Amino acid sequence: MASEPRLLDRPRLPSSPPPLDWLTLADAFEVACLVRCTPAPTARPHVPTPPERGAVEFNREDAALRMRQLLARLDVPVEHEVVTGGLRRRYELHRLHVPAGHRAGFTQLREAGWRQGRRELLGPAVGSSTPRAAWRTRLASAAWRSALLAGGRHVRRHILGIRLADRELAAVLIRSAALLEVPALLRPGAGCLVVSVADGPDRLRIMERAALAPARTPTLV
Repeated sequence: MASEPRLLDRPRLPSSPPPLDWLTLADAFEVACLVRCTPAPTARPHVPTPPERGAVEFNREDAALRMRQLLARLDVPVEHEVVTGGLRRRYELHRLHVPAGHRAGFTQLREAGWRQGRRELLGPAVGSSTPRAAWRTRLASAAWRSALLAGGRHVRRHILGIRLADRELAAVLIRSAALLEVPALLRPGAGCLVVSVADGPDRLRIMERAALAPARTPTLV
């Protein structure tokens, strides 16, 4: 009778990667939110050089510059290209290209940041330590900052809204608003979802919490 295989003879399952540290997580999660705010680049009429794989397109320069800043902190090289399109109405597109040799690492880091950040925001907060609660608030601010930079603005007299095609990101924004002590609403739009906050104190608080802190002056030793 053949003996049963020993435990040591069984193939080992691949171990899950270790969690990102908080600083890396905050940057990687914000990158993931920026990418999820934008549709996949496609060839557009009257726009030269259709985008290649590994490119992210923004129609606002400040969104592209923020993405470049985050990728620099994450040691991911990137090239910034500005193209002009349109006929009567001219517009600029900002394309960020990650070199082919770095795309796998960039994708892995971005996806890890999204999974871990989403879990932190949507998971239960019972028993969270004070430092962890502070980092969850920072993730919430990063989510809204990305949406305000790269999402579709839907501004009306009584609301500040963001148009999104990503349901998971919409859920993250709703929870993030709650962590920032602002009620947010989710409703269907024309082929999209709209996450909105009321004009007035709620809008001002979201804008304030999503704003970048001023750079600190280095301390001389």
